[in-house]
Amino acid sequence: QAQLVESGGGSVQAGGSLRLSCAASENTSRKFMGWFRQAPGKEREGVAGIYIRLGTTYYADSVKGRFAISQDNAKNTVYLQMNSLKPEDTAMYYCAASTSYAYGTPWSDVGRYNYWGQGTQVTVSS
Repeated sequence: QAQLVESGGGSVQAGGSLRLSCAASENTSRKFMGWFRQAPGKEREGVAGIYIRLGTTYYADSVKGRFAISQDNAKNTVYLQMNSLKPEDTAMYYCAASTSYAYGTPWSDVGRYNYWGQGTQVTVSS
């Protein structure tokens, strides 16, 4: 059973950068990984996703060009590099893992994922 642990959150000023990490307890069953965020009073939304085998990446329009998802399979770790941060990026960030390919299901669909981390807070001040 996969366990996911996020780290790297914190408080930064607008325009700053943070790198989030998501370490998985095991590797062989993960097919797809995603980063999500949830701000108070809002629904959880997909930020970025990556196919483990192919390395294909996906991004929400709101973060394209600013965020980058990557992986280090030797460390069973997925990263989210966040640059040019804005106050509207403030949220709890979660990583998630899917143990199936779920073809036809959008990468940003929370129902696609069967494992979630505990979340790490990102706060961006203006």
